[in-house]
Amino acid sequence: IFTSDNGGLATAEGSPTCNLPLAEGKGWMYEGGTRAPLLIRWPGAIAPGGVCRTPLTSPDFYPTLLDAAGLPRRPEQHVDGVSFLPLLRGEAMERGPIFWHYPHYGNQGGAPGCSVRHGDWKLIEFFADGRLELYHLRDDAGETHNRAAEEPEITRHLHAELVAWRESIDAKIPARNAAWADAPAGGALRARGPGGPAR
Repeated sequence: IFTSDNGGLATAEGSPTCNLPLAEGKGWMYEGGTRAPLLIRWPGAIAPGGVCRTPLTSPDFYPTLLDAAGLPRRPEQHVDGVSFLPLLRGEAMERGPIFWHYPHYGNQGGAPGCSVRHGDWKLIEFFADGRLELYHLRDDAGETHNRAAEEPEITRHLHAELVAWRESIDAKIPARNAAWADAPAGGALRARGPGGPAR
């Protein structure tokens, strides 16, 4: 298995990688920060040269490897993971929603937030100002067109999924520092302009 823990470093430290057409990079909630390569070689079990477009996440590895080894699952240890062994066998599989939680500022410029991807739709919530951004990744992999205002029902549904997931895992949310109570919400954000790069 060859993979990475995040997208390429494209917005800091000399920006040694380029993630185009994806937006931003490591430390960001956009696709340039969350998409990563995944190559799997399993002689005798996986046909060589295959391509799978079902989104996965690294917590899926644990239940998948248990299944592949013929070992019992340990759901208390892989609560977020889903076995993708059917995909390796060339079978259809519905992964369901994938969640990300990044509740702090990053030295690459990213801001505290969380996101959910369900099918081709992805919703991002930014904690500093409560902003919601909605993207249809099949049509807009670069996340250039925020469709939250155009698709209020999808936005509400995905946001409810995201909040329910956060509550189910007791995710930590940053609290406003009372010493900075007069600062405007999101004033410290390094924001990305509509359809543009970080500024």
